[in-house]
Amino acid sequence: MRTSGYSTRSRRGFVRAGLVATALLAGPCARDALASTRRISDDAERRIDLSRIPRRVFPAGAPAAVFVYCLAPDQLVGWPRALRADEAALLLPEVADLPELGRLTGRGSTAKLEGVLALGTDLVVDVGSIAPTYASLADQVQAQTGVPYLLFDGRFEHTTRTLQRLGAALGAERRAEVLATGVQSILDEMAELRAGLAADDRPRVLFARGPTGLATAAAGGLNAEVFDVVGAVNVAQTGAPNLSLISLEQVVDWQPDWIVASDAAFFSQLTRHPVWSSLPAVRAGRAVLAPRLPFGWFDAPPALNRFVGVVWLAAVLHPARIRYPLAERLVATFEWLYHRRPTQAQIDSLLAQTRLPR
Repeated sequence: MRTSGYSTRSRRGFVRAGLVATALLAGPCARDALASTRRISDDAERRIDLSRIPRRVFPAGAPAAVFVYCLAPDQLVGWPRALRADEAALLLPEVADLPELGRLTGRGSTAKLEGVLALGTDLVVDVGSIAPTYASLADQVQAQTGVPYLLFDGRFEHTTRTLQRLGAALGAERRAEVLATGVQSILDEMAELRAGLAADDRPRVLFARGPTGLATAAAGGLNAEVFDVVGAVNVAQTGAPNLSLISLEQVVDWQPDWIVASDAAFFSQLTRHPVWSSLPAVRAGRAVLAPRLPFGWFDAPPALNRFVGVVWLAAVLHPARIRYPLAERLVATFEWLYHRRPTQAQIDSLLAQTRLPR
C-alpha cells in the first residue's frame, strides 16, 4: 500500500491562492466596471441582460447565499435564515445583522416576491439543481418581478466554472479567480489522493443524518459528494435520488467502517445506544460529527462550505496519507473562503466537537 502526502504542487497552489486571497481582504472585492449592457448565460441556458454591476443580490436559497458571500459579501442583501451568533462570529461583522429573507427555491419556499422588490434587488441568484423545475421557477420570478435571475449548477465538478460565471456577473472576477484557483488546488489534491488508493483502501462510510441518524444522503446525490471527493465509499445504496430514510437493520447490514453524523444530540448518545454502540465503527471510535459552523462542513448547504469538509474529512479518513497539520490548514481555508481569519482556539473547539465523547 503506497503512502504519500499531498503533493508539493497541490500545496503550493493552495498557498498561492490563500496569499492572493489575504491581499484582497484588505479592501472590497475588486470589480471591473461594466462598460455596456452584457448578455449573461446561466447553466440552464437562460440568457439575461445586465446593464450594470448588481449592488443588491438576493440569494434564492442557502447555497446561493454562501456563494455570494464568499464572492462579494457587500452585495448580499440578506440570508435565507438569520445568522446565529456562533455563525456570525466566523464571518465578517458587517453581515451579521443582514435580514432574514426566506427561500425562493426548494420545498416550502418562504420568501415573498414583494420582498425581492422591496429590497431594491438588482439580481437574484440560485445555485444547485438546474433541472427544468428550477429553470421554470427562475423564469417565473423574473417575469413577475422584472429582476434578472441567474441559475448555476451546484455540483462539485462545476464549482470552478460556477465561481467564474457568477463572479463575472457580480463584477468580482478577481475574487472569483482566487476562489476558483483554491478550489481547483483542493480538487487536484484529492484526485492525487484517490489515485493512490487501492479498492480496499477506500473506507466505507455512512452519513447518519438527523436526530436519529436514520436519514442519509444516497450515493451519487448532491448531499453526499464529499465522500466521492475524499475517496470514500458511501454505503447507502438506497436507489433514492438524494436524501432518504433508512432502518437500523440496514445500518447493521451495511457495517460501515466510519460513521459521519450531522446531529450533535444523536452523536452524543451514540456510544450508549443499544444498536449503534454495537457497530464495529462505534466500538473502534470511527465515528465523527460534521461541524456546522459557520456553515455545515458536509452538506448544509451543499455549497463552497463543503470544501472545508473535504479538507477535514480527508485528514480524518486517511491520516497516513494526508500530511498537512489539520488545524493550521483549516485556519487558512476559513480565511480563504470567509474573508475572516479564525483564531486557533476557535478551530480547536470545532475539532474537539467532532470526536466521540469518552
